[in-house]
Amino acid sequence: METETKNYTFSFESSQTPQTIFETLIDVRKWWVGLFDEDIQGNSDILYEEFTFRAGDGIHYSRQQLNDLIHNQKVFWKVTESYHSFIEKTDEWTNTKFGFEISKEGDKSKVTFTHYGLVPKFECYNDCSSAWTQYLEILAEKLK
Repeated sequence: METETKNYTFSFESSQTPQTIFETLIDVRKWWVGLFDEDIQGNSDILYEEFTFRAGDGIHYSRQQLNDLIHNQKVFWKVTESYHSFIEKTDEWTNTKFGFEISKEGDKSKVTFTHYGLVPKFECYNDCSSAWTQYLEILAEKLK
């Protein structure tokens, strides 16, 4: 049962400083692009502002609001609206939240991404978690 409620998470280590990492993460155009012809409109880096994300020729649409921010430590966006054309319950992401936590571990920085609410019982879990993994592996390489 616990597996069904486990949020998607992905972690990696970086030799970059928390500040450098944070500056990359807060601007989603620096990491949530490059795979599915993404279009991002609005501000991802201003508290309580919203941005929209579209990808895959209309397959994915979501609107996010920056609502949890501690400089150089944490950034999370709440999904206020969502649409995935390839699943029956097209708004599964609505009211979920995703983002990053940054911590120091020795001479490295640890970056942990969590999408709270994206759980295995979601119809889109396999496709969505696979896409997140692709974006995050590219990000981890960029922030090595």
